Amino acid sequence: MKTLDVNQVIDNARFTRFHWMVTLLCGLLLVFDGYDLFIYGAVLPVLMKEWSLSPVQAGALGSYALFGMMFGAFIFGPLADRIGRKKGVAISFVLFSIATFMSGFATSPTEFGIFRFIAGLGCGGLMPNAVALINEYAPKRARSTLVALMFSGYSLGGVLCAGLGIYMLPRFGWQSMFLAAALPLVLLPLILWKLPESVGFLLRQGQQAKARQMLSQVAPDVAMGSEVQLLQTDAKGAGVPMLDLFLKGRAMGTFMIWLSFFCCLLMVYALGSWLPKLMATAGYSLGSSLSFLLMLNFGGVVGAIAGGWLGDRFSLPRVVLAFFALGTVAIALLGFNSPMPVLYLLIAIAGATTIGTQILLYANTAQFYPQTIRSTGLGWASGVGRTGAIVGPLLGGWLMAAALPLQMNFLVFAVPGLVAALAIGFFILYYRDKQEAPQVVVAAVRPAV
Repeated sequence: MKTLDVNQVIDNARFTRFHWMVTLLCGLLLVFDGYDLFIYGAVLPVLMKEWSLSPVQAGALGSYALFGMMFGAFIFGPLADRIGRKKGVAISFVLFSIATFMSGFATSPTEFGIFRFIAGLGCGGLMPNAVALINEYAPKRARSTLVALMFSGYSLGGVLCAGLGIYMLPRFGWQSMFLAAALPLVLLPLILWKLPESVGFLLRQGQQAKARQMLSQVAPDVAMGSEVQLLQTDAKGAGVPMLDLFLKGRAMGTFMIWLSFFCCLLMVYALGSWLPKLMATAGYSLGSSLSFLLMLNFGGVVGAIAGGWLGDRFSLPRVVLAFFALGTVAIALLGFNSPMPVLYLLIAIAGATTIGTQILLYANTAQFYPQTIRSTGLGWASGVGRTGAIVGPLLGGWLMAAALPLQMNFLVFAVPGLVAALAIGFFILYYRDKQEAPQVVVAAVRPAV
């Protein structure tokens, strides 16, 4: 019987309609995910006034969803390696959509916090599984670009959230922003119908026929009759998936990835939660403050796509390093008195190099780990990073309560960018000449030719 290596087929496949379908479906899911994650920052000024929340209370309330995301990433990443990524994505999508919808009926901060925690579970589960799925099917030469295109949906969700907030908040109240989150559920049948299952999962389940059918869509020019036996060169053996993240030269890379995720997500959620409120406190109107949130996410879209394009042509970790360095400078400058066009430009750069860099981190992490532990690696990196996301809104609340000058707030928000840049720089140096480094890391840190 003829054997065929699945990884080689996928890596060398030409771009097809199948790849567009997977990218668009996962990107569409992340639009709703991004909407859910940025919604709190959009409604925060209204909630603080209606429920008489102090800055510290508002920061804590904003962290509930992020606590949920941390647990969701820890739970749904490894779970999807066992039940399939398609099921993991669908369960996560339904969970956060329903919980976000129910948040609109909350009558107290306690009820609101419970619903936000549940929504966070779903959001935390969706992201790593969507990244793992698209990494599994993307041709090697376009992998970073496709991940970035998919992840631009996350930023588009933030743009949608800010745009709807400008129109809906003054007219229909903050509840309308959450009630609108139920509308995407009408797309669930389409997701279940068209979203492909992981070919690696199908092979581990012994479903050769389904795997051949799926792979024939990825590479229609490759013969895959019933006489062909599909194999994966990195088939999973016995062991504890979490411990596998530290084996075969991956320990230092895992720690540096976790640290960079922590810092990046701290900046993303500190800015996403507090930028409108900080700008309102500085004297800007609610509409103008929300327009800053819109520009932040617009920058995230541009940064994700540009970063993915650069990552496929140059060393992805070095692109991440450059983005972190640029983001540190842009965020530090936000607190200084600048003309409005310059302020918008700085906010767009901050979005491109925080939200956009988060997307590049996911792509780099997916390339770092082999396919069989990719969901676990992404889930743990995302889960550990969520501790930074939790700290972000809390940090903003503490800074607001301290009544520091606006410049000091943004200088503090910029510090994690410097730490993350140092972590990625060490990642690059550590693996540059390591013979025992995983092959995906060796390939990732050398410029493409």
